Amino acid sequence: MTVLPRLQDELTRATNRFLATAAALSDTDLTAPSLMPGWTRGHVLAHVAGTADSHLNLLAWARSGVRTPQYASYAARAAEIEAGSTRSASQHLAALEDGAARLAAAIRDLPEHAWSAQVEGMRPPPHPAWYVLVRRLREIGLHHVDLAAGYGPADWPQAFVRRELHDCRRSWPRERSTVSEVVLMDNGREVERWRDLGPGPAIAGAPADMLAWLTGRSGGEGVRLVPVGRSCTPGPGGARLPEPPPWLTMPAPADLPATPTEDYP
Repeated sequence: MTVLPRLQDELTRATNRFLATAAALSDTDLTAPSLMPGWTRGHVLAHVAGTADSHLNLLAWARSGVRTPQYASYAARAAEIEAGSTRSASQHLAALEDGAARLAAAIRDLPEHAWSAQVEGMRPPPHPAWYVLVRRLREIGLHHVDLAAGYGPADWPQAFVRRELHDCRRSWPRERSTVSEVVLMDNGREVERWRDLGPGPAIAGAPADMLAWLTGRSGGEGVRLVPVGRSCTPGPGGARLPEPPPWLTMPAPADLPATPTEDYP
């Protein structure tokens, strides 16, 4: 058995949580700012609905072998989000449910061989089609937090946090890094240390807190500076932290296995 069934199950649960949050938002709620600069909650919902179609395009490419861009262009993507941002709450929910259902059907019906087909997002590198599931989980998980509607980094499943940190490390922008080391902690105990990341200080924090800071979903709460080579000591976090390095300079690690493995990561 490969990782695909588990990713599909995780995606179903993440999508259902996101839809439940969206269903609780009123028309007035949707005009409030989200955590995404310049976006309302309506913009976030429009974007998530639109990414379902974009991921369907990549699965169509995998099935047919015919290059199908994720989006026509960055400008078209931005225009689609802006146009959809003013939908009513019921219209947003209908669009999200429809996109989720169509994507689930495409995932269910994709032939086994197509999961190994190479597709590509709006920027390189290409990646195998099975990684579309990881990218969809990333969209749902991060933008659920962006709604600022009661779901936060502490609510991310451990599997999501572990996978996103893994791929972050494998795609680390060393030439643009702002930290030299990342130390992941669990109840005061060091569980992982990323070394030689580039110039800057070392930072430490629990996995979910670290992911929230790296993705720009927090001000650094729970993340603190650590003198390189010394043990980690408790602290409030956030103060004097550098800006996080650019997030997702690559949509996927460059060396993913072509065929779905038994587990990922």
